[in-house]
Amino acid sequence: MRCVLSLGSNLGRRFDTLQGAVDTLFDAPGMEFVAASPVYETDPVGGPAGQRPYLNAIVIAETSLPPRTLLERAQSVENAFGRERLERWGPRTLDVDLVVVGDTVCDDPDLTLPHPRAHERAFVLVPWWRADPEAELPGHGRVADVLAGLDQRGVRLRDDLKLQRPD
Repeated sequence: MRCVLSLGSNLGRRFDTLQGAVDTLFDAPGMEFVAASPVYETDPVGGPAGQRPYLNAIVIAETSLPPRTLLERAQSVENAFGRERLERWGPRTLDVDLVVVGDTVCDDPDLTLPHPRAHERAFVLVPWWRADPEAELPGHGRVADVLAGLDQRGVRLRDDLKLQRPD
């Protein structure tokens, strides 16, 4: 199955954290790297006032892992980089969200697929579209079409930063 993961960081060494997350996500079997988007600096959405901007990117993988195992891996990577869940949409060293996992539809308290707010978030859709211009967000259509209806002003390309393929 193809899976799409959204990465974000607005605390500490943001870019180093994103690269470390990519390396760590693919450090165990079950996931094969397909692509990484360009890196974007984005204005915080929701949460407390005064947060630093985020660095955001998308990683696309082929996986044999079930969605719950992918969620556990994502949370493990967050924890390895010091993620603390203190407040909703608050600042964080690392956020790893499952956006889609194949055509899986899941709606339970711990895991909702596709991601329930991906269609509202330019900081997710802009990098995803750049990584895969033909991408589809189940239930919403082509990412390019969904993105056309969103305000993208808070999403700025950082062409000085480039995620490397995991070793």
